[in-house]
Amino acid sequence: MNTLAIYSSKGGVGKTATAVNLAYTAAISGQRTLLCDMDSQGAASYYFRIKPKKKFNSEKLLEGEIARNIRGTDFPGLDLLPAHFSFRNLDLVLNRLAEKKRRQVLTGVFAPLKDDYDVLVLDCPPNLTLLSENIIEAADNLVCPVIPTTLSLIALEQLLKLFGKLDADKGKILAFFSMVERRKSMHLAMMEKYSKYPLFLKTSIPFLAEIEKMGILRQPVGATARLSPAARQYDKLWQEVWERSRR
Repeated sequence: MNTLAIYSSKGGVGKTATAVNLAYTAAISGQRTLLCDMDSQGAASYYFRIKPKKKFNSEKLLEGEIARNIRGTDFPGLDLLPAHFSFRNLDLVLNRLAEKKRRQVLTGVFAPLKDDYDVLVLDCPPNLTLLSENIIEAADNLVCPVIPTTLSLIALEQLLKLFGKLDADKGKILAFFSMVERRKSMHLAMMEKYSKYPLFLKTSIPFLAEIEKMGILRQPVGATARLSPAARQYDKLWQEVWERSRR
């Protein structure tokens, strides 16, 4: 099972849209896929019109009681573990655990799923906390949307510092430019300057109406506009992520 965490410490960079569309594209390409909504806001769950069971919460997640809470979506090969509002307290729950075990909890939680799924996609909340450290430990790769602006790049630099602190492999980071507006000279300049670095993928995701409409249509863009530029770019992004993650 290949675990991909869609991650950024900055909000509003397109993490959930990326998670939903990559999970969908993985599934239609033939991979048995589970999308795990780790964000208490539950945006990914909202897109698929799925709510968590009432008795499911952050403590049960960390105790590994997830199989019974996984729900099927309307799309073959794609399942969802919906978020619960109590996930906002995940760091508090993690802090109660023994120090030696705190960073490996999610690794243990997801391990039993390895024979059931080919791809696990984590839609992660925007933070730099103990939960972030767990995500870094559990994921094979962190797929990081970066808007070509200063603040978004600072968030990527902070992630690199956290990797250094944890002595984690920075090669796990797969960054890509998100919400790109090519009519903006700053976007073009930032992309030209930073795209040469190996951690950046070649594929970028433009700022498009089809992606914004996901909140209204509550479906991946490929399900509603299969031939749209947005769907084609997510297809390309998935192919590049899949190839890089298997090296």
